[in-house]
Amino acid sequence: MPHAARPTVTLHDVAAAAGVSVSTASRVLGGSARKVAPEYEARVLAAAATLRYTVDAAARAMRRASDSIALVTDDLTTPSMGLVVAAMEREARTAGAFVTVSATMGAPERQSETVRVLRSLRPRALVLTSSRYLAGRIDDRLTKELVAYEREGGRVVIVGHTDMTFDSINFDNFGAGRSMGAFAAKSEHRRVAIFAGAEDLQNMADRTAGFVEGLRSGGVDERDVRVVHCQVSRTGGFEAAKALAGEGMDGRQAVLAVNDTIAIGALSGFRAAGLKVPEDVSVTGIDDIPLAGDVVPRLTTVALPLARSGVEAIRFALGKAGTARRLTLEGRLVVRESALVTPRHQYGR
Repeated sequence: MPHAARPTVTLHDVAAAAGVSVSTASRVLGGSARKVAPEYEARVLAAAATLRYTVDAAARAMRRASDSIALVTDDLTTPSMGLVVAAMEREARTAGAFVTVSATMGAPERQSETVRVLRSLRPRALVLTSSRYLAGRIDDRLTKELVAYEREGGRVVIVGHTDMTFDSINFDNFGAGRSMGAFAAKSEHRRVAIFAGAEDLQNMADRTAGFVEGLRSGGVDERDVRVVHCQVSRTGGFEAAKALAGEGMDGRQAVLAVNDTIAIGALSGFRAAGLKVPEDVSVTGIDDIPLAGDVVPRLTTVALPLARSGVEAIRFALGKAGTARRLTLEGRLVVRESALVTPRHQYGR
């Protein structure tokens, strides 16, 4: 049989039981720097203990700026975002702050509404991480909410591409794609398919453009490069690979995926279609999520400093306000067994 809910004890209840004003009880229990006479402090603490009073953290946050840093992101289920959030949380704790997280799935109305609600709770800073914060495409309501929040004394940091006047941390997505395209070209792959993910995402578009530039610079004819858009998921990569295999590959020797999740799905798709990786087709990704080193064959990829982006975001958020800062983080090619290579390359970790 369920237990009856314990009645909520308010600050007014504690003040009445201690025989003091609500403001005095608030100073004692809220950690105020203003001193309270020892006898009143003892009475408030005794009353709070007797009544089993718990401080309402949300109410305290509304009265003063808290030590929380609010992260607003599209999707918390992606492996890359898991690395970023974990790094943020660790860095925040070292600075005596903590991170709260909200997911909006990239819906503009949810983004602006989430920021509006968070403003009322007065976090110390807002960190927004999304591939959809693009020039001319960010929702006007969200822009207004962010500007208003900074005017109120908050800090905004964006992890991703933006032209707004906030601190931002971005990855060199074009450079990551270019290095992988150049690698494929040097490995003598002359007919390539790019699994490009969604068409409306800036980071995916930049990586795709980088692939094409790296391949072209390595002597691959652009007419032999096919761009295939798919869901940004393992299912998307699996279905794209199955469809390509079903068409007979058209002589395609390599698939360059815009992220590891799509690439790992492609590995399964080609396996289900009876093709061997890398003997029949090379497969590569970008990000270097933990699973990339565990799948068979291990995935050739471009390692992006995902954890560092989380650390730097917290440092920006907790740092001194000033001119908007821009930090671009570069990736590193990691060659593993999922791609056939020429003798000049060696497998990496």
